[in-house]
Amino acid sequence: MSSRLLPKRSRPDLSLEDQFDGIVCGLDEAGRGPLAGPVVAACVYIPHEVRSESFWAQVNDSKKLTGKKRDELYDLIIAHTHYGIAESSVEEIDDINILQASLLAMSRSLDTMSSTFRFRPALALVDGNRKPKLSCQIQTVVKGDSISLSIAAASILAKVTRDRIMKDLCHEFPMYGWRRNAGYGTAEHLRAINDHGVTDHHRRSFAPVRDALAI
Repeated sequence: MSSRLLPKRSRPDLSLEDQFDGIVCGLDEAGRGPLAGPVVAACVYIPHEVRSESFWAQVNDSKKLTGKKRDELYDLIIAHTHYGIAESSVEEIDDINILQASLLAMSRSLDTMSSTFRFRPALALVDGNRKPKLSCQIQTVVKGDSISLSIAAASILAKVTRDRIMKDLCHEFPMYGWRRNAGYGTAEHLRAINDHGVTDHHRRSFAPVRDALAI
């Protein structure tokens, strides 16, 4: 399927979704870069009857929103959409690499949505330029979370879910600062790896963790 050119816009909207027939969902992931924790993906379908809700005007690429705003929008998106959230584990990331694990999590998120709400979309809009294995047609969208409202909503669900996972893990491993850094390789996190070693939640295939294990 050829890519579609869309005008620049200040916020994502449903222009891309409306170019296709049938049910169109959006997929995005969170957590490809961190040194610890799973990668999480979400799939979102926005039904026509809820598209006039005022909160959609606040939905944007999750990276452009504050944590408080993401949490607020997470609850609204969950309440008004058909969605699926899934992850790939640290073990899977180390086994098949982070790209393939991200695509696998996306596939799982669509399957979760389909099984929970008992329907399968005609098309999935996927953030980025790589296609996961899905049981429907796929349109990749570079910087899709700034273009497609469905992808932007998925980015929020994935980001909030993953952040909450890392905050829960931080109760057991407070020294790594995962509540603040979400597992990314900040100076605080790298110092903690040096001082306290590597946990089962660290990605051993990532260079800073691999190097720490080799010492």
